[in-house]
Amino acid sequence: MMTASRTLLALLMAVLVMPLLLRPADAQECRAAAAPGVNWEGCNKMNLIIDRSNFEKARLKGVNFTFTDLSNGNFAGADVEKAALLRASLEGSNLKGANFSRVEGFRTIFNKVDASGASFASAELQRSTFGGATLVDVDFTKAELGRAQFDGAAIQGATFALANLARVDLAKAKFSGPVDFTSAFFFLTRIEGMDLTQAKGLAQWQIDMACGDDKTKLPAGLTAPAGWPCAFQMD
Repeated sequence: MMTASRTLLALLMAVLVMPLLLRPADAQECRAAAAPGVNWEGCNKMNLIIDRSNFEKARLKGVNFTFTDLSNGNFAGADVEKAALLRASLEGSNLKGANFSRVEGFRTIFNKVDASGASFASAELQRSTFGGATLVDVDFTKAELGRAQFDGAAIQGATFALANLARVDLAKAKFSGPVDFTSAFFFLTRIEGMDLTQAKGLAQWQIDMACGDDKTKLPAGLTAPAGWPCAFQMD
């Protein structure tokens, strides 16, 4: 009985204490300067220039960064889940191990970032750019990436399972090692000249709607369609 009582007391304490540990930022915290570990959760930080800031392990969940310049910053280990990043710029930033899951972005600039080990799961990133980015072991599961650009991005060990890759030009990225494309949407996705022999999860239906050529190398068991559906000019 004593053990059961102590267990119940511990659970009650956890219920009382955890909301204090995880509470959103208050008005005073929202006015705090950018710094490692800062708590800006739910704050409005739109239309600002806060480039070259150190947000290492910061709590940025749900922050409104719309139109904000966050370039050349340090977001290593930061929690940016559900933040608004519409037309924001994180160019040149360190995003290693950061959590960008379920962020809302559109034309967001991630050029030249190092996002090794970061998560963009279920993120809305249509027309965003990852030019020259380092994307090692990045999680794009269920991400909306329609018309996103990956020109010159180094992609290794990433997962795009269930992601929307419609009209994405993957041929301009640099792939190495296995990448997971399980059930990814490949509508008019550019894969010309790509070596996909080590890709995981690819199915024939994905290849049939993609844009390849006679230099595209496919995994064993998959074949090029009789005619790639990309003979017309893509906008």
